[in-house]
Amino acid sequence: MFQQLSDRLNNTFKALRSKGRLSETDINDTVKEIRTALLDADVALSVANSFSERIKEKALGIEVSQSLNPAQQVVKIVHQELVNILGGDSRRLTFAKNPPTVIMLLGLQGAGKTTLAGKLAKYLARDGHTPLLVAADLQRPNAVDQLKIVASQAGVQVFAPEPGNGVGDPVKVAKEAMKIAEKNMHNMVIIDTAGRLAIDDELTKQAHQIRKAVNPQETLLVIDSMIGQDSVVTAQNFLEKVGFDGIVLTKLDGDARGGAALSLREVTGKPVMFASNGEKLDDFDIFYPERLANRLLDMGDVLTLIEQAERVFDQGQKDRFEAKLASGESFTLDDFLEQLQSIKKMGSMSKVLGMLPGMQQAKKQIENFDDKEVTRIEAIIQSMKPEERQNPKSIDAARKIKIAQGAGCEVKDINSLINRFSEAQKMMKRAQLGGGMPGFGGASFVKQKAKQKPGKGAKRSGNPAKRALQEQGIKLPDENEMGSGFNLN
Repeated sequence: MFQQLSDRLNNTFKALRSKGRLSETDINDTVKEIRTALLDADVALSVANSFSERIKEKALGIEVSQSLNPAQQVVKIVHQELVNILGGDSRRLTFAKNPPTVIMLLGLQGAGKTTLAGKLAKYLARDGHTPLLVAADLQRPNAVDQLKIVASQAGVQVFAPEPGNGVGDPVKVAKEAMKIAEKNMHNMVIIDTAGRLAIDDELTKQAHQIRKAVNPQETLLVIDSMIGQDSVVTAQNFLEKVGFDGIVLTKLDGDARGGAALSLREVTGKPVMFASNGEKLDDFDIFYPERLANRLLDMGDVLTLIEQAERVFDQGQKDRFEAKLASGESFTLDDFLEQLQSIKKMGSMSKVLGMLPGMQQAKKQIENFDDKEVTRIEAIIQSMKPEERQNPKSIDAARKIKIAQGAGCEVKDINSLINRFSEAQKMMKRAQLGGGMPGFGGASFVKQKAKQKPGKGAKRSGNPAKRALQEQGIKLPDENEMGSGFNLN
């Protein structure tokens, strides 16, 4: 996500770090590089210019010139400006005083509204809500059928009285949906509306009619992040002709540039509220400006990693594992397999590893990581006998040959796994001594740290992302274990 922009920014700061005191020329050159990087990322010209000017003004200030580490201060300034340009704080949904809360989705054809409707519904259902999906896109071929499929996958109900494909009145469908929602105790109504290839009078008229009929608490504009500056033009047209309250960005996982995300808030004044970053229905979450800024500057996204880990590790599993750690029991290959299978639910390993701070340095290795390797490890462990999983060092050469045959691999793969597992056991021993590990049963342990504020005189990181975690009371791993992209602590 936004790899092109992230690479450019990080290379710029690496060059900056090699210098001591920064001259005005150094700062001007850096600001110029940042502006060029933003323009290459398809950020709107007005946004790139204003962003660069703000950085230049602050970077030439006394705070940087008198700093012992001026390069670090410049990175801090860029981080804060990125957070500001992305919207500052995340904006949550506004709920109706008297349910149901109505959310109306707008957007051009192909933006991903229908799939997004299912993702939003599943997200809300996970938080205890009872959403009803409404098929008000009666224009696009098979739009109604697609919404029915998405609703089934999300485990939510759908209201689709009309076949679509040009048949039916979307305004009437929206009105009837409100009655059905009240009758069946749905506290959330999500209306999927029709899109067009471009904003026209028909689309505008229909959107106004639906809004007037249901009076939604939230009208969300769904934007394909991969269209770059065109997204700004689209958003401006919708704002002028229809109006909306917030923005949802789709296909962020395929956006290497990031122009849409960095432009929309500043140009429209409306917040980006949610982001969709994958094909699965679970690839959807609240849009956190600070977390995205952290990832752009190779500071990682530890909080999102923790949240995702807590979703896939069921409470019973976590309780069992933490009790095992507390009792001092050995970490076995059965435990390793269980943890590995849970991590797989979080998405590809490259995606998971990319959330860790300092992973820019290992970008090529992460990109080249083959997820089939995880499947291979599963096959090897499952080919072992129960007693061998308890004590893999007991496996002799003859057994290794049989295990390799059963798993469809080579003996060297067995040896490699045993060596890796030995390292994992050492990490588990460290966890027993107090070093919780997200993704290996330690997610909840890290969360427990949130209530513990740093003690008086505690060392505060110069890395804005890490300092933010410290201020929330979250204990960070040692730099030797989890490096910083800029060594900013």
